[in-house]
Amino acid sequence: MKPVAAIVPAYNEEETIGPVVKALVGSGFFNEVIVISDGSTDKTAAYAREAGATLVHELPRRGGKAAAMQHGITHTDAPIIFFADADLYGFNKDHIKKILDPVVQGKKVMNVGIRDRGAFFMGLSKHLPLIGGERAIIRKVIEDIPQKYLQGFMVEAAMNYYCRSRKLPYGSVPCNGLHIRHKYQKVGVGKAMGQYFRMSWQVLHAMIAVRWAHLLGKF
Repeated sequence: MKPVAAIVPAYNEEETIGPVVKALVGSGFFNEVIVISDGSTDKTAAYAREAGATLVHELPRRGGKAAAMQHGITHTDAPIIFFADADLYGFNKDHIKKILDPVVQGKKVMNVGIRDRGAFFMGLSKHLPLIGGERAIIRKVIEDIPQKYLQGFMVEAAMNYYCRSRKLPYGSVPCNGLHIRHKYQKVGVGKAMGQYFRMSWQVLHAMIAVRWAHLLGKF
């Protein structure tokens, strides 16, 4: 099997980083599990090390999730990358296998895990943009995307549209029992609402930007 590296971008996720890393390490699917602590001020890095991460790199200041993801890639030469968010609950080997297998087997160049939001929203998610943080992807896909489109929330829209525009096989799988620690649980309802609004706007802007760039022959 081709080498596979797991990369976990994390910012102040001391409550959940340990179980996430343990699930990745314990699955036995990865040659290395890399955690990028994105300017964290809590015990995220320490708990990731305790959980068995192969490498924990601490960035001195926060650069954002996309920057942390790219930084993680620089620490490995694995041809297949598995990204996982650090704020997961219920993450297990079965979820990892469902997401990873189609890419390892060469059936897809990218596969995204859809978190459990209940039957209705899980069904609806098949018709929405794939913005899930748990995804397996061929390294070459990321390397072929111009750097300017690998910023902020644009990174996931860029990966999705790269595959779609080139008619490459990609898709998603439902991950029952997989949940996240919501923003309002971290920063409170008021601040979380503002963050959700900014995130939604950035995702929409990213979807338009990559499509426009493709029409201009720049993507």
